[in-house]
Amino acid sequence: MQVAVIGANGGIGRELVSRLADAGHDPIGVVRDESQFDTVRERGGEPRLGDLEGEFAPALRGADAVVFTAGSGGDTGWDETLLIDLWGARRSIDACVEHGIDRFVIISAYSASEPLAEPEALRPYRVAKRCADDYLERSPLDATILRPTTLTDEAGTGHVSAAFDYRGEDGDAIPRADVAQTVVACLANEETVGETIRLFGGDTPIENAIRPTD
Repeated sequence: MQVAVIGANGGIGRELVSRLADAGHDPIGVVRDESQFDTVRERGGEPRLGDLEGEFAPALRGADAVVFTAGSGGDTGWDETLLIDLWGARRSIDACVEHGIDRFVIISAYSASEPLAEPEALRPYRVAKRCADDYLERSPLDATILRPTTLTDEAGTGHVSAAFDYRGEDGDAIPRADVAQTVVACLANEETVGETIRLFGGDTPIENAIRPTD
């Protein structure tokens, strides 16, 4: 499967490109600067230019699936959060609909389940994530929404804890590497289509944790 990763130079994106390649997929690393091309190649991906605030749809050409893991980052203002985390996600979804790319996985945030929760300072970020998720849910795409809790740069364990229903409380932090591996597992499991999955650090093998319960 050819999988385009939007945000391939981010923390999760870098982990994801290499794991997609290891799993036998053909990853496309969509980045906004040619200086990031070598990093994508080193991880087994094909680098392509795509700017979520400009032109990016051609970078998705030929893809069978798209993973949106782009984010404005904590050092930018709320204007960039709106442009990247919300509007960039919507534009990516629309581009997939227009070009017939059916499979879409978005990396959201656990806190998107309750956008107006404390702390108040993060509400704009949570609202942006939730609105992007809602837009994806209303689209015709075969979508999976992943809402991980606090992210770390620790080594992946291959194990997580997953929840398919919002339970109003947080869980253990999760390595970005395990979120990336969960994306790979979701792409291989059609049962995750239409699901919103909350992710935490845990002890269940990823392939088992993402199986919806009856």
